[in-house]
Amino acid sequence: MKLVRAKVTNFRSIEDSNEFNIGDLTCLVGKNESGKTAILEALYGLNPYNDFNYDKNRDYPRRYLTRFNERHPESESNVVETQWKLTDEEMGVVKEKWGENAIPAREVTILAGLGYNSPRWKIEVNEPAIIKALVDRHQLAEGAAEPLFKLKTVLEVKEWLTNNLERSPGEEAILNEIVSYPDSQVEKAIINLLTELMPKMFYTSHYDRMSGKISVNQLDNGRSSGEISGGDQIFLDFLEYAGTSLEDLKDTNQRDPLKAKCQGASNDITDEIFQFWSQNKALEVEIELYGGESGDVPPFNSGSVVEASIKNQDHRVSVPLSERSAGFLWFFSFLAQFKQMEKKAPGSLILLDEPGLSLHGKAQSDLLKYIIERLLPNHQVIYTTHSPFMVPPNRLPDVRVVEDVIEDGSHRRTIRGTKVSNYALTVDRDTLFPLQAYLGYEMIQTLLIKENVLLVEGPSDILYLHAASNALKAQNKVGLDTRWVICPSGGIDKFFPFVSLFGGHGINIAVLCDYASGNKNKLKQLRESKLLPTEQIFTAADFTDKDESDIEDFFEPELYVEIVNSAYELNSEHAIKVEQLQTEDALSRQVKQVENLFRTKPNEVPEFDHFTPADWLLRHPSILEGDSAKITKTLERFEEVFKKVNALL
Repeated sequence: MKLVRAKVTNFRSIEDSNEFNIGDLTCLVGKNESGKTAILEALYGLNPYNDFNYDKNRDYPRRYLTRFNERHPESESNVVETQWKLTDEEMGVVKEKWGENAIPAREVTILAGLGYNSPRWKIEVNEPAIIKALVDRHQLAEGAAEPLFKLKTVLEVKEWLTNNLERSPGEEAILNEIVSYPDSQVEKAIINLLTELMPKMFYTSHYDRMSGKISVNQLDNGRSSGEISGGDQIFLDFLEYAGTSLEDLKDTNQRDPLKAKCQGASNDITDEIFQFWSQNKALEVEIELYGGESGDVPPFNSGSVVEASIKNQDHRVSVPLSERSAGFLWFFSFLAQFKQMEKKAPGSLILLDEPGLSLHGKAQSDLLKYIIERLLPNHQVIYTTHSPFMVPPNRLPDVRVVEDVIEDGSHRRTIRGTKVSNYALTVDRDTLFPLQAYLGYEMIQTLLIKENVLLVEGPSDILYLHAASNALKAQNKVGLDTRWVICPSGGIDKFFPFVSLFGGHGINIAVLCDYASGNKNKLKQLRESKLLPTEQIFTAADFTDKDESDIEDFFEPELYVEIVNSAYELNSEHAIKVEQLQTEDALSRQVKQVENLFRTKPNEVPEFDHFTPADWLLRHPSILEGDSAKITKTLERFEEVFKKVNALL
């Protein structure tokens, strides 16, 4: 059975969640206290893997609790209404017992709530088709079957057969089968059959972590009294997965073989984690079994004690599980529960509440990859998050937005409670933040970041490089390879975070930057950081005969002056002259010289900026045509750049 839709009502912060669609993977995004956990726990109560019951005082919306009897005279309140789609296999099971058309529709509705003894099903049953199937299976003669075909319900068949005291063996068999149904109702018999096929709901939250040290005696007493913490229950799950039990641990003569079993189970879980865990591959889980000593802290001063620790092979040190990174401990604890659940209730629907909340962003991506690659093939998964790193890549249609809606009216606020939307139509910025952050990252990846990125400082650099590349290619010379994407960083200060974010993700990054006194130390730091190989970092000065250079210095002075004058339409009175760039006290960087000259111009001359000349050049490529010395020397510098950058592909 596959869950396809759900609606939650009158549960904690939820009055009416709205009906929302559920797929193989469903991600519930919302800020803290929006009601995401309430959605999961409402679903969990439908068919829980562990003991869980709805409780009126705990679960019914507090603001209406005193009016419960008034609102629900029958002392029943629906919590969750779900629609499920039956698989071919499940339809086949019903068909085998009650015929081809016993249930004409694949979808069934299942409800659970306060005051319900068990979930309630709504299922369409074709009783005339079932009557025919009973007749065929028990091989009634045509004459004997004719009266039954005139009846509309199975209960009517039971009544007719009961009144017929001269029943044939086939009729007797049909009557006995009907009597075997709950209350002689075939609908209930079908529901009972499908109930056994319904997936269990397996729920775990970010806070569920395995106890790192347990006293066997204390845990045994807690189990007997029904008082076991969540961490201890996970430890019991781990023991069962390892093929042992508390009873075995009490036997002090069996410690070595039991330790071997626990170590084997922990190695198995750790190996699976490391297939996805990219943070630290040098970790190993160790399990120790020993007898408590009288001087130890109670309750570890008697009986058998089991302690788990994490060994870091790089640092050759072991620390207790409870002192280890919360993220790794959660991952280990989740797999301990999950593997035991797979043995006891395969195919369960998995509910994860804020999974991996304490994980680093990259580790959250590892966890999401685990969910998609390992869990989805055999399980539906519904999880909550407010982290952009847990938004499923390429699966935005699987995201549902969860909001606690409060409307501000003219006189008072109206509380609408938690709402779930199939579409991201909310206007609350905090709610949408994970999606906004995810989409921003994806836009950078999709629009700017390709396999090969040439990182420059600003948009004018992009235009100059494109213009020069086009001119060189028109002359059958070397331009920039089309596999490069030129990306502006906004300045040398932005190179560091950009390379840190995107370097090492299969992206080949090269840098071309200005070289001036103000950024020499920054460039030195970039090279020494080893974020990029030194041979992939270029400066404009590498291609000129100057100590300091910008990309504008690739142009011969005569050509650059011509571009600037044309871009700003400067007449002969205000035009920049080449001689002004070549005086003894002139700055070595041409663009800085031009900036200073523009400051001396009258107000009617526009203010100089780096982008305008570059934009003009791209729109007037003919200025780079011909074989004059100023064009040839300019393009030779650009060609040298392109040759060295292309060599990095």
